[in-house]
Amino acid sequence: MRFRLAGYPRKHNEGRVEVFYNEEWGTICDDDFTLANAHVLCRHLGFVAATAWAHSAKYGKGVGRIWLDNVNCGGSEKSIGDCKHRGWGNSDCSHEEDAGVVCKDERLPGFKDSNVIEVRMLLAQVFQLAQSQPPCARDPWTPSLMPPEPEPEWRGRPAGSTARVAEQPRAPLAAARSPLSAPRSPCRLVAERQQVNYRLHSVSCAGTEVHLSLCAFELVRGNTSAPCAAGMPAVVSCVPGALFATSSAHKKKPRQQQQGQSRIRLKGGAKVGEGRVEVLKGSEWGTVCDDRWDLQSASVVCRELGFGSAKEALTGARMGQGTGPIHLSEVQCEGTEMSLWSCPLKNITEEDCKHSEDAAVRCNIPYMGYEDLIRLAGGRTVSEGRVEVKRGDKWGTVCSDGWTTKEAMVACRQLGLGYSLHAVTETWYWDASNVTEMVLSGVKCEGHEMSLSHCQHHGASLSCKNMGTRFAAGVICSETASDLLLHAPLVQETAYIEDRPLHMLYCAAEENCLSSSARHANWPYGHRRLLRFSSQIHNNGRADFRPKAGRHSWVWHECH
Repeated sequence: MRFRLAGYPRKHNEGRVEVFYNEEWGTICDDDFTLANAHVLCRHLGFVAATAWAHSAKYGKGVGRIWLDNVNCGGSEKSIGDCKHRGWGNSDCSHEEDAGVVCKDERLPGFKDSNVIEVRMLLAQVFQLAQSQPPCARDPWTPSLMPPEPEPEWRGRPAGSTARVAEQPRAPLAAARSPLSAPRSPCRLVAERQQVNYRLHSVSCAGTEVHLSLCAFELVRGNTSAPCAAGMPAVVSCVPGALFATSSAHKKKPRQQQQGQSRIRLKGGAKVGEGRVEVLKGSEWGTVCDDRWDLQSASVVCRELGFGSAKEALTGARMGQGTGPIHLSEVQCEGTEMSLWSCPLKNITEEDCKHSEDAAVRCNIPYMGYEDLIRLAGGRTVSEGRVEVKRGDKWGTVCSDGWTTKEAMVACRQLGLGYSLHAVTETWYWDASNVTEMVLSGVKCEGHEMSLSHCQHHGASLSCKNMGTRFAAGVICSETASDLLLHAPLVQETAYIEDRPLHMLYCAAEENCLSSSARHANWPYGHRRLLRFSSQIHNNGRADFRPKAGRHSWVWHECH
């Protein structure tokens, strides 16, 4: 039994309840509806509980059948079908009585919602019925899945078959926004395969799909003879986008220059290709409201930024709350658009949406193999340890001279572990590896690089004050981080000048809060002219703020 939340206006955790029964979507009547009914429905939808329910078609009138009426649940049932009711399709209601629910915005452990593309689940049937082999290209296999554009920049996995793409969902075939070009000699690639068996045939995509598994296709049965007699294995070639270029010119350009005057960006994400969606309107950056936010719209964002299609459309400020205006709401892309601004959308006012509803995305990104060239050793968890890199065929440590948060950020990004909490310069307590040779020194990063090899370094000419493993570089990475923001308007609104007697400023003087000339004042006589204001520092990130100085180094002044 399948359920969904629908209607308008609503958030991702509320809406009109619709049930799929007998191959048809329908609604539930609000007669005798209770909070216990809502609890059962919310749990079925993947939420921990319900906070309220709605009557009289609050989220709009549905269409089709009214499948259930006079539903009476105890609250512990696993499905609404286990509750008492009048029988399927037996109702004396109209759609003006459609019931809705408001679920607590907290997911059940392990639940995946409909805005997440679960590739392995979608292809389970394929894997069960066929071996891991390439699809057939005899039928209408199109080299271009999306309309061509003047300067293609894709974004995808290096050359390989679609079977390989389907097995590794980070860069799906249907993610390409620019044409997919056929290799010059596909026959050579096919000839390299000693055995050719087929998994799919008659693959037909519209180009808007977020994954190949969502296209129309037919499965090749195991007992089929000559399943691809009129064709050959399909082969595509993908070119990584500018963000993943490894040329020397790329190393010197900050990310902002790479993207040019882009009107869209991702902020607050721990990893490449994820973050809160922000758009530029006029000269001001703002966020996107999560009303009607789905995989289609998220995929347009991902492709516009040079990634693959979206693997997750996030709602409820899952990547942190933004600041400033909320520019867009109710974005409803079809998937063919080249920009989010080309999609049907609604310009909104602040009253329509709050930053607690900021939309975000997680995109499929090209597999570049960067994570295969770095590893952590000796840490208490998988997110910390001494950094070891692969240079040629040799693994070795990194010199910690000049090892700062910027270098640690790049290391954590290359590892796929998010942000850097600490850049560690002494790692003797993590010496749990057989690797003792240092292979990289002089690492100096700007912070935006995809790999430590893209940063400046000494190359083969090592130069390190302390060559031993005791002083090898290390990191502690985290999926979340704090994001401190000064409330600037409050400073402007509260600032004033005050003449204050010196005898009231002893504490301020002892804590070095006065200018250096105060040392020469005639204490305790006279006064100082002060600029005073109130301030607030907000943490808009997804982790607690912890000062860089440990608690052992804090000084508690008697003035406090």
